[in-house]
Amino acid sequence: MTTLYAGKGDSKYKICITDKALPKNELNKFIGKKAKVLIVTDSGVPNTYVRTLKQSIKNSSVYIHRINKGEQAKSFKNFQQILNKLIDLKFSRTDIIVAFGGGVVGDIAGFSAATFLRGIDYIQIPTTLLSQVDSSVGGKTAINVPQGKNLVGAFYNPKLVLISTTYLKTLSEKEYKSGLGEVIKYAFIDNQKLRRLIEKNPQKIVNRDNKILKNIIEQSIKTKSKIVTKDEKESGIRAILNFGHTFGHAIEAHTGYKKLSHGAAITLGMIIASKISFFEGHLKDYQLENIINLVNSIGLDTDHSNYKYSVLKKYIMNDKKVADGKLNLIMIDKNYKAFKTNKFKITNIKKAFNA
Repeated sequence: MTTLYAGKGDSKYKICITDKALPKNELNKFIGKKAKVLIVTDSGVPNTYVRTLKQSIKNSSVYIHRINKGEQAKSFKNFQQILNKLIDLKFSRTDIIVAFGGGVVGDIAGFSAATFLRGIDYIQIPTTLLSQVDSSVGGKTAINVPQGKNLVGAFYNPKLVLISTTYLKTLSEKEYKSGLGEVIKYAFIDNQKLRRLIEKNPQKIVNRDNKILKNIIEQSIKTKSKIVTKDEKESGIRAILNFGHTFGHAIEAHTGYKKLSHGAAITLGMIIASKISFFEGHLKDYQLENIINLVNSIGLDTDHSNYKYSVLKKYIMNDKKVADGKLNLIMIDKNYKAFKTNKFKITNIKKAFNA
């Protein structure tokens, strides 16, 4: 088992990564004598996983709250239902929420923990590749509104993150590729070792080789934990983690969060952002080609021709990265390093969408 850490001071937390079964000792060590535990999960998590987790928790009254699978579940309605359950079960600040599922579960369960009684503890146990490498680490919690994704939320760190690659065996191809989209992001923003790992092992990644999976998860989390520890509330360097997200979120909002998985939308967003970087002169043509080829090598789609800037513009300008009416974009430079800027030509955005 590999142990990493994120956060600082009182908000520092442990991240345990294993290619074996969930480390029950770590789970129970933290929960200890907590009076009550609410496992928040969704319809996509197999019942056997949920039963096994419930049986693994000792010395506690354990309850389960299940929401529907999918981005649409990150709603005010489901958020309120979780709060109602916590109230009905008479949860207090000594009790705990366990987020057991993908990014949607982690986001809404974390936001519930952040707001109930002004904050109770929660643990992240992510079961998808996307949530393991991204949303379970960093303390971003949120729900969606019709105007856009993650516009209502809070920065609130978990107390513990437990990651087991064994959960990935039953993941659908669509969900698996969704996670690979975020892995690719880390390879481009600040991790050359991860990029080389992908370049050398595309087929093993496609085939879900357990050893390679553990390595790419570790490298992804090392990158994210380093960044979020430096900048917990996205006031500086943390913004580079949004590479591809401005356009990806716009695609998701435009399609009603139904057509594409989050990772698939972010992958298209990264391709658009990379093309803008090229048209702005930050990348050479062969470097843009390298990015597209690497994404294609692990079976991810790079064709964004169905999405037009004129249609997505209203969603793009609602993005959280708009400040004082100016859009901030994350681009890539010739050293494959991400950076934030609001200095670019709108014509180059339009060219990127049409390229």
